[in-house]
Amino acid sequence: MRRTFDDTLSWTATGTALLLDAVAGWGEEQYLAPSGLPGWTRKHLVAHVAANADALRNLVRWAATGERTPMYSSRRQRDADIEAGSRKPAAELDAWLRSSAERLGADVAELDGDRWSAEVVTAQGRTVPATEILWLRSREVCVHAVDLAAGLSFADLPAGFLAALADDVAAKRAAAAGPAVVLSAADTGDRWELPGEGGPATVEGPLAGVAAYLAGRPHDLTDSDGSPAPSLPAWL
Repeated sequence: MRRTFDDTLSWTATGTALLLDAVAGWGEEQYLAPSGLPGWTRKHLVAHVAANADALRNLVRWAATGERTPMYSSRRQRDADIEAGSRKPAAELDAWLRSSAERLGADVAELDGDRWSAEVVTAQGRTVPATEILWLRSREVCVHAVDLAAGLSFADLPAGFLAALADDVAAKRAAAAGPAVVLSAADTGDRWELPGEGGPATVEGPLAGVAAYLAGRPHDLTDSDGSPAPSLPAWL
């Protein structure tokens, strides 16, 4: 694993700043525009990120107290909260995005060092040490800053984050059904293999493009024969 606690803390700060800068000054028209995620406006996406901060605060509380506090009461409630958030006025939604990020940051800063090794359970049901909370948040804010469709791309994200994201997603994809692909980042020399069906496709491109491809985001990568890179199933 090539990410440290300090890395994820830094990436969380960077992604949060990118996200908040992107939406600064937006009114209803900008917020109601489509995001980069099918079926979601920017309001849906921002509501999701704000709700995620509140949910991760539950995990910080779990780590701090030992009291089981799941991220969400249920998947249905999570979806309902996002839908409700998408109907908030722009100013109210913006305030929620900023205040939830600030509250999470304050909780993280107060968590005792020994408690970072406490185990918590993610929304996907994985039992992880509390240090993983920062990775979950950095992934959330960095990727969704691009998903806002406000001019940011994966190339605007820290290279270390992109490499860690590619490692993380490739590991998850290796355990799921999908096409066999060998991926190479031409600018860093990194390489990932996705076992799967058929002879492996050979795909090479910049690290930013590889990370976008693995995360199911728009990219321009091609197979070595010039055909489009194979479509991958959903990541999360």
